[in-house]
Amino acid sequence: HGGRAKNELTEPDVDALKRGLENLGKHLENIAKYNVPAVVAINAFASDTAEEMAAIRTYCEERGVPVALSDVFAKGGEGGKELAQAVLAEIAKGAADFQPLYASELSVPDKIRTIAQEIYGADDIVLEAAAQKTLVDIEAGGYAELPVCIAKTQYSFSDDPNKLGRPSGFTLHVRELKISAGAGFIVALTGNIMTMPGLPKKPAAEKIDVTADGNIVGLF
Repeated sequence: HGGRAKNELTEPDVDALKRGLENLGKHLENIAKYNVPAVVAINAFASDTAEEMAAIRTYCEERGVPVALSDVFAKGGEGGKELAQAVLAEIAKGAADFQPLYASELSVPDKIRTIAQEIYGADDIVLEAAAQKTLVDIEAGGYAELPVCIAKTQYSFSDDPNKLGRPSGFTLHVRELKISAGAGFIVALTGNIMTMPGLPKKPAAEKIDVTADGNIVGLF
């Protein structure tokens, strides 16, 4: 989120890291809107420098948010102790008072709009033709009071994976609505997101087989 290409992230760059921290700041603001505390985990990589770690800690401490190192990839459970203790300390305070972001009686478009504006920072939403058609079915079927789950790119607060940092001045495009009646929510699909992860060009299943004597081969 600081503007460096992925293949450059192993090179120390505190300035880029600091630019990217506005993305973290938005996440912290969002969590606070639900009246629950947050703990920031620094997911350690071998290429991280002490200066970069310090920059994240300072950013969080200035905002009164606990921050802890998570080094479980290199150290296993031992590397997660600092984070676990920080989380336990927040739980012990008993400060959580969760509040939903919207009332269930809001219309489906207003629920999506509330999330888009409050959490993502969008100016507004657009329901495309397919979504509008399904909305009629949702309302007619009595599902309008269900909560909304938005399927969106993980790379950006917007529906455009290229809008990094803390984007603003954008419109969230809802191309389709789906009813998950059993689970009890409505799914709003935005941008080019897929609801199931795509398979690689050569799925592992192509290499898996069962021999004549019943042994499975090709798993590893």
